[in-house]
Amino acid sequence: MAQRRRLAAFLAFILLHINGLHLSLAAGTADGAELDWDASEAGPGPASILNSEIARLNNESLFWGPYKPNLYFGVQPRIPKALWTGLMWSKVDDYQDVQKGFRYTCEQHEIDGYGWDEYDARRGGIQSIHDENNQIDITTSFVKVPAGAHGGSWAARIKGVPREGASADLKTMVHYYIAQEEPDSELFVNEKASGPGFEGDVTFQGRSDKLGNYKLVVTRGEGGRPPNDHPLAKTRNGALTTVRSLNFPPELIWQARGVVYRQIQDSVKALQTDYELEKPLPPWVTYQLENSPGKGNVHIVQKMFEGAFEFDFIFSSASAGSELTSADVTREIKTNSEFFGSRFSSIFDLKAPFTAEKYQTFGKTMLSNLMGGIGYFYGDHLVDRSNAPEYEEENEGFWEEAAAARASNRPVTEGPFELYTSVPSRPFFPRGFLWDEGFHLVPIAEWDIDLTLDIVSSWYNLMDEDGWIGREMILGHEARSRVPEEFQVQYPHYANPPTLFLIIESFMERVRRANGTQPVAKEEPLTAGNLRTALLDNVELGESYLRHLYPLLRRQFFWFRDTQRGEVKGYDREAFSSKEAYRWRGRTESHLLTSGLDDYPRPLPPHPGELHVDLMSWVGLMAKSLMNIAGALGLTDEAAEYEKILTAIQHNLNDLHWSEDEGCYCDATIDEFEEHALVCHRGYISLFPFLVGLLQPDDPKLGRLLDLIGDEKELFSPYGIRSLSKKHELYGTGENYWKSPIWININYMVIVQLKNVATQEGPFQDRAKDLYTRLRKNVVDNVFKNWQETGFAWEQYNPENGKGQRTQHFTGWTSLVVSIMAMDDLGEAGHVRDEL
Repeated sequence: MAQRRRLAAFLAFILLHINGLHLSLAAGTADGAELDWDASEAGPGPASILNSEIARLNNESLFWGPYKPNLYFGVQPRIPKALWTGLMWSKVDDYQDVQKGFRYTCEQHEIDGYGWDEYDARRGGIQSIHDENNQIDITTSFVKVPAGAHGGSWAARIKGVPREGASADLKTMVHYYIAQEEPDSELFVNEKASGPGFEGDVTFQGRSDKLGNYKLVVTRGEGGRPPNDHPLAKTRNGALTTVRSLNFPPELIWQARGVVYRQIQDSVKALQTDYELEKPLPPWVTYQLENSPGKGNVHIVQKMFEGAFEFDFIFSSASAGSELTSADVTREIKTNSEFFGSRFSSIFDLKAPFTAEKYQTFGKTMLSNLMGGIGYFYGDHLVDRSNAPEYEEENEGFWEEAAAARASNRPVTEGPFELYTSVPSRPFFPRGFLWDEGFHLVPIAEWDIDLTLDIVSSWYNLMDEDGWIGREMILGHEARSRVPEEFQVQYPHYANPPTLFLIIESFMERVRRANGTQPVAKEEPLTAGNLRTALLDNVELGESYLRHLYPLLRRQFFWFRDTQRGEVKGYDREAFSSKEAYRWRGRTESHLLTSGLDDYPRPLPPHPGELHVDLMSWVGLMAKSLMNIAGALGLTDEAAEYEKILTAIQHNLNDLHWSEDEGCYCDATIDEFEEHALVCHRGYISLFPFLVGLLQPDDPKLGRLLDLIGDEKELFSPYGIRSLSKKHELYGTGENYWKSPIWININYMVIVQLKNVATQEGPFQDRAKDLYTRLRKNVVDNVFKNWQETGFAWEQYNPENGKGQRTQHFTGWTSLVVSIMAMDDLGEAGHVRDEL
C-alpha cells in the first residue's frame, strides 16, 4: 500500500506540472522574417562587408553551439525556429528521486558546481557537472566539424560517473530532448523498433529548408543497464533505449520539462491496470517511457543506466560530406583540448604573481564559462511606446507620475528580433544585458575579435530609428519565463551605460596597430579553424567594419544627448557649456536601474533638476571614442565636432560635479533655495570621470581620487574596492546591492586606469603603481579563493570577509579576472617588468 501511495503522490506531482504547462502560456511565439541592417544608413552589416569566403567561414564556424545557456546542456544553431536539443537526467533509485532531482534548466543552488573547463566558440569544449544530490558527475563534451552549406556537423558525448560514496548500482535516468521547430520540416526515426525499445543505436533522418538533409544518431554507448527480471520486462526493459515521437503544439515545445513530465505521466498511467501488489515495480521500470518512435516535431530519447555510462549524440549534415562517427568524436575532443590549452597560454600570458598552474586552470575555466554562456535568442519583446507625457519626468514628484503612467499603459510586442550575446549568469540572468555586454567582451575580444564584433553587430542590429537599444533584451516566451513581470517591459526613453564603446574603440586601436601588415591567409589556406582575427589581419576589412558601424554609433550618441539631457540654463547654473549636462531617466526614490547601479544612493528627494556624474562620464566616453573613430576614418569635420563636445563635457564635469571639499565628483540637485547643490555619496559614482579615462595624469583632482581609492577606512579593502565608502551612513543598509559590495567590473575599470597612470610620467605615478599592484592582487586572489571553495564565480563579493554572494555562477563580468591576471606586473618606476 505504501508503494501505491508513493506512486499516486508522484502522479499528482506530474499532473500539477502539466497543468502549469498550459496555464503559463499566452499566445504562441511571434512569427516574422530575420532582421537586416539598415542599408540606407549603415550598410548591410559586417557579415556582408567581409569578402564572401570569410563571411561564409565565419558563419559556418559559429553556426552551432550550446546556444541555450539557460540549460545545463542545450545545442541549437544561430537561426530562428530550427532544430535544437537539451539534456535531462535524474537518479531513479527511489520514486521521489525524480521529484527532487530532475535536472534540465540551470538553477541556483541546485548543483554543487558546473561549467565549462574548456570552450572555444568555433570548435567546442568540455563541461563538468557535479550533482551531489543525484550522486553523479556528468561530463558533456561538444565538438563541431564545420563543412558544407548548412553549418557543418557536430556531436555531444555525455558521460556519467557515480560520485565517491554512491552506490555501485546507482540508477540514472537520462533524457535527450530533440525539437524541430521549423515549419514544413521532417524528422523521424529511421527504423522501427521491435518490442519495448532499441538494443543498439537509434538513427533519425531529418530535412528542413535551413539545415538541408541531416542524420542524427544516438549511440547505444557504454555502461550497465538496470535489471530487467520483473514480470513486466516484456513491455518495460531498462536495458533498451526508448523513443517517444510526438507532434506537439509549436508554442509549447520550448517547455521541454513539462513535455517530458507529461510523457512520464502517460507511461505511469499505462501501468496501473497491470500493477502487482505482491511485487512492487522498481522506479526505473515505472518511469520508463513506452517506445513509440516515428515522425514528429519532438522526440524524447530515454536511457536507463546502472553505474557509470557514456553515449554520443551525433548530428551529421548531408552537405558536409562524410558522416561523423564516435571515433571522430574521440579524436576531435582530444584535438580541441590540445588547441585550447595552447591558445590560452599564448593569448593570456598570465603575469606575476599569477603564473602558477592553478591560475592557468582558473583562467581557462573563467574564460570558458564566459564564452560557453554565449546564447542565441529569438522572439518578440514587450515595449511601451506610449510616449506618455509623464515619461518626460519634468515635474516635482515625477517618479510617482511616471509609475502611474506605466501602470495604466499597455505595452505592445515588437519583433521578432534575434540576438547573439553572452549572458551574465546562466541560472539567473539567461538573456542579454546591454551594459554587461561591453565588459563580457573584454576577454572575448582578446581570444576572438571576429566573434566579438559579431556580437557587437547583433546588438546594434536591435537599434531603432531613433538610436535606442533596450537595456535588457528578453526575447520570446522562454526568456520571459525567467523574468518577473514588473521587469519585462522595455521603455524607449530609458538608457543604459554604453559599454560597447569600450570594445569598439579598443578594436579601432588594434586595427591601427596592425596596420595591415599581416595577410589574411599567410602560408595556409583560410579555413573556419583559423578565423579569429580576420578583421585585424586585413586592415581594409577592419576599417570597413568601423565605417559601416559608425553611423549607428553616431545615432546612439545623439539619442543619449537628446533623451538624457539635464538642465543648466533653467536653474541658472554656472558652467562652461549650457548644453553638456545629463540626467538618467527612470529614477525612483530608492533605485536608478537605468544607471546599472540600482540602489546606489542618489539625491533625495528626486528632483527634475538632478544631474548625474556617471551619465555625463559615459557620454564623455562616447564622445572621446567617436572622435578617435571619426579621425581614423578621415571624417575630420565630425571628429572636430566630437572634440568640441568632449572639451565641454570635461569642463562641465568640473564646473557641475566636482566638490573641492569632498575631494571627489558628486551628483547634483536643486536645493530648497532653487540653487545648484552637490550631493556627495563617496564611492563608485565619485570616480567615474577617472574610470572612463577623462582625467589627465597630472590633474590635481586625480590625486584626491587616488586618496579616496586607497583609503582603507573608505573604499580600499583586502578584497577589492567597495562600492560605497565604509564611512557612509547608508553603508551596508537596505537592499545593499550597490551600497558596500565589491563588483568586479568597476574594480576592473579602476585597475585599468591605475595602470594607465602608473605607466605615464606624472606626479601620481608611484602612488598609482602601488595601488594598481595591491588592488590587482587583492581582486584576483579573492575571486580565485571563492572559486576554489565554492566551485563558482559570484555576482559580487562581501567587503568585510570577501565571500561571494548574490547570484552564483556569475561568469559574466566577474570573468574579467582573466584579463586582470594577464595585465603587466609593474616593476620599479612604473615601467613594465620584463617577463622571462
